[in-house]
Amino acid sequence: MAKRKPKSPIEGRWNILSMTGWDQEYLHVRGPAFIEFSPNNIGKFHFGYVQGQMAYHGAEKGGKPAVEFTWEGVDEMEPESGHGWAAPEGDALVGVLAFEHGDESGFKAQRVEPRAKRTSQS
Repeated sequence: MAKRKPKSPIEGRWNILSMTGWDQEYLHVRGPAFIEFSPNNIGKFHFGYVQGQMAYHGAEKGGKPAVEFTWEGVDEMEPESGHGWAAPEGDALVGVLAFEHGDESGFKAQRVEPRAKRTSQS
């Protein structure tokens, strides 16, 4: 029987708390800003008028687990692409999201706790 790969400390959904390139009002103008890493090495993010889909792979930053990613998406309905990285720092996730020919922003995020499963009551 094959052993299941251990869950990455980065997998899951993270609320973006702050970004160095944009203020709080912009981050959440169209709903909560987030970044999400699925177990199949794909993910997605949304902040302000920007949304994208990512392909990521495991990496290291300062000897600690991290991911590096490329992304494609839209910014105010215009096609965009770029790259970035993310790594756990204490209870937070920190990283950088860069546009291919433009802005780059650091970010800090907090893990979204999974909702408790509802039990049906008879």
